[in-house]
Amino acid sequence: MVVSDTSRSAPIRHRLLNSLRTLPSPRGWGFCLAVSVVALAAMLAIGFSTGLYYLTPAQPGLALRMLTVLLIPALGEELPFRGLLTPGPGESRRPWLEAGLSTGLYVLWHVVEALTFLPGAAAVFLRPDFLACCAVLGLGCAIMKLRTGSIWPAVALHWVLVVVWQTWLGGVSALG
Repeated sequence: MVVSDTSRSAPIRHRLLNSLRTLPSPRGWGFCLAVSVVALAAMLAIGFSTGLYYLTPAQPGLALRMLTVLLIPALGEELPFRGLLTPGPGESRRPWLEAGLSTGLYVLWHVVEALTFLPGAAAVFLRPDFLACCAVLGLGCAIMKLRTGSIWPAVALHWVLVVVWQTWLGGVSALG
C-alpha cells in the first residue's frame, strides 16, 4: 500500500490547525498563568544571577517592537515548535518525549540563528545562560500546549518575555 505525502502530513496539519483554533478554558488559563510565573521566576533567577539580564532605561520604539516580536519570534517560533511539534491532550502516546524534543530543537534553533542569519546576536544567543533561559521558556510553552491544546498562551508568554527583555533588560543588545 502506498501512502501519499498528503496523508502523512494530515496529522501534523491537524495538530497545528487544532492548536490555533483552541482556546484554553478559564481553568486552563489559570494553569498557564501558574506555568508562566514559574518560568518567569526561573528565567529571572538565571538571567540576573549571570548578568544576562540587567536593568536598562526603556528602549525607544516600543509599539513597533511589540508588533515585530508578536510576529517574530512569538508566532514565528511557537507555530513550529509548539503548534507542530508539541502534542495537545490525547494527541500522542508519548507526549513528554515530543515536548522534550520540541524544546531541545527550540534551543538548538537559537544556536542555528546565531551561526547563520543573526551573527550579530551570537555573543548573546550562544551564551549558556541564554540557552538555559530558552530551555525554560520552551519547556513552559510546551507544558501549556500539552495541557490546553492551544498555542495562544505560549504565544502570549513568549511575546511578553521578549518585549520586556528587549525593552528593559538589555536584550536589545542581542539584536546586533
